[in-house]
Amino acid sequence: MASTVVSEKRPGYGQLLRTPGALSFLLPGFAARQPFAMLTIGIVLLVQHTTGSYGSAGAVAAVTGVSMALFAPQGGKLADRFGQRAVLLPGVLVHSASVSLLVALALAGAPMWALFLAAVPAGASVPQVGPMVRARWAAILGRTSPGEKSAKGLSLLPTAAAFESVTDEFTFVIGPVLATALCTGVHPAAGLIAEASLTLIGGLFFAAQRGTQPPHGLAAGQADAEPHRSALSVPGVRVLAIAFLGIGSVFGGMQVSLTAFSEEIGNPGINGVLYGVFAAGNMLAGVAMGAVAWNIGPRRRLLLGYTGLAITASLLWSVHSAPLLGALGLVVGLFIAPALITGYTIVETLVPASARTEAFTWLTGAVALGQAGAVTVAGQLADAHGASTGFLVPLGGTVLALATLIALRGHLKPRDSGRVTARGIGHRVPVSVD
Repeated sequence: MASTVVSEKRPGYGQLLRTPGALSFLLPGFAARQPFAMLTIGIVLLVQHTTGSYGSAGAVAAVTGVSMALFAPQGGKLADRFGQRAVLLPGVLVHSASVSLLVALALAGAPMWALFLAAVPAGASVPQVGPMVRARWAAILGRTSPGEKSAKGLSLLPTAAAFESVTDEFTFVIGPVLATALCTGVHPAAGLIAEASLTLIGGLFFAAQRGTQPPHGLAAGQADAEPHRSALSVPGVRVLAIAFLGIGSVFGGMQVSLTAFSEEIGNPGINGVLYGVFAAGNMLAGVAMGAVAWNIGPRRRLLLGYTGLAITASLLWSVHSAPLLGALGLVVGLFIAPALITGYTIVETLVPASARTEAFTWLTGAVALGQAGAVTVAGQLADAHGASTGFLVPLGGTVLALATLIALRGHLKPRDSGRVTARGIGHRVPVSVD
């Protein structure tokens, strides 16, 4: 039978948050991940103020996004091998210094090449707190007696993935608003200064929570074992990375195209409302995903959810009314969270614990890379042919990713077929990913 059997008592957020040790890393982790959503908008507002060009500002921000996407997985690999604390402590120091340098150069009227150079380490050193939190959830929910995983913990993994998706989306709602308010109400550099400060303070507090840090390669005695394999060597991780590139194309395409659309209709202020509705759909779906007891496996959920995402994203270019675009954006958001949450749930079954943080950072980096590329392409299309053509980027990105998922779905089977989950009290059955 293809359906997944879940526990008779539906695991909820309350049960998840009562997990021993959870709050000790969730609170500082929430503060430390806020800068992730503040960096791009902070750069755009500061560089636009100093250069007078949105094009220049977007280019510097894109360099930061690409740099983060390329270097984040390497940081995840180092965290899996040497521990999160060993990577996070120097990382937050480098990031704070790099962002401070970027601020100083922008305010001094430095040439664009200098801003591009400063943007590279600023993006490369963005602390990957979200993937690190996900890795901690996977570690503490899987702890039990030696050689056996907890059925209760396994049943909470999808809830944890949903909780993290909601937290990420909440971050992307609060972070840009905070950065914009600081840049427009205090000083154009205030958003980046706050970003660097939160990164440093939140990162240090998060790194101090050593008790929930997942075991790493050296601590687990793997230094002399077989060479560490990259998580990207797992075919399923590569398939999911392509799917997450498509999701990034939706984020980037929506940001640029909604801005262009709002300006075209002569109501630029509605941009925030339209994007907020889109983000609200994502958050609502994320909350629901963690509260529902699913009777179908994650692989099938991913295919169904991504199909819905591709269909709804493909309709965006044809809508020319603000109310209709808001309604359709809400539906698009409703399909994003299931795809993200299920992807993170699946990747936990594909890679060993020694490569888990790296795997999560590949997915997060794929979203950032897709977003950076979509911002560039959608902006050029909107400038040349109008706002509606910018929405062709989410169409192309999601359709190509869906085709890849369908063709290579066999790679998403878990590496360990012996996983179990609870059924009632004292009963266990194998988990199916279909």
